[in-house]
Amino acid sequence: MEQEKQRTIQEYVPGKQVTLAHLIANPDKDMCVKLGLDEGKTNAIGILTITPGEAAIISADIAIKSGSIELGFLDRFSGTLLLTGDFASVESSLKAVLEFLKETLKFYICEITRS
Repeated sequence: MEQEKQRTIQEYVPGKQVTLAHLIANPDKDMCVKLGLDEGKTNAIGILTITPGEAAIISADIAIKSGSIELGFLDRFSGTLLLTGDFASVESSLKAVLEFLKETLKFYICEITRS
């Protein structure tokens, strides 16, 4: 009997939402290098996935203005944003971004997860 192949289809669903907000404490140095991040300045990494992707630009602006963080990566097409810095600053910036998106732009947001 022939095995059936599964096919996965990814769809873009219009909406205003944050589907991932994650905070990594003390990331592995090899991971930082592979991500192209400065391992000496990276005590924490904040990861956001935002729809629509253009909102990642707004989120980056809010994050920079709300804490002593650096942008590790920003992709306006996928809505991915990486923040780096010390743990407290990255956490504070993630919270500020989520609050702004929820209260001002009426986004649906998720909780910040941690590892």
